[in-house]
Amino acid sequence: EVHLVESGGGLVQAGGSLRLSCVVSGATFDDYHIAWFRQAPGKEREGVSCISSNFYSTDYAEFVKDRFAVSADSAKNTVYLQMNNLKPEDTAVYYCAAVYGIGHCRMTERYDYWGQGTQVTVSS
Repeated sequence: EVHLVESGGGLVQAGGSLRLSCVVSGATFDDYHIAWFRQAPGKEREGVSCISSNFYSTDYAEFVKDRFAVSADSAKNTVYLQMNNLKPEDTAVYYCAAVYGIGHCRMTERYDYWGQGTQVTVSS
């Protein structure tokens, strides 16, 4: 079974940075699309970014473009989300998710496997 373990969340002041990590096990890493989602209290879950290692593609939600960067290290079976210039509205639980697939990733795909989530809190 595919397992995803997230880490790197925490408390940061507005304008600061965090790097989230998602370690994937139980699957061939490059056969999967990996995405980051987030959910803030009282709000719907929303896609943040995704990456396809086999097709070397990434995608970003407009609200994080130019601030966040997703990357993957296949040798470590790890996906990262570098978050810069954080804003209070970025406060949410961030989840890593995976789905088998090749080609371009899409945050609208049906993701089958999910991590436990990691809390990101940005103070103003």
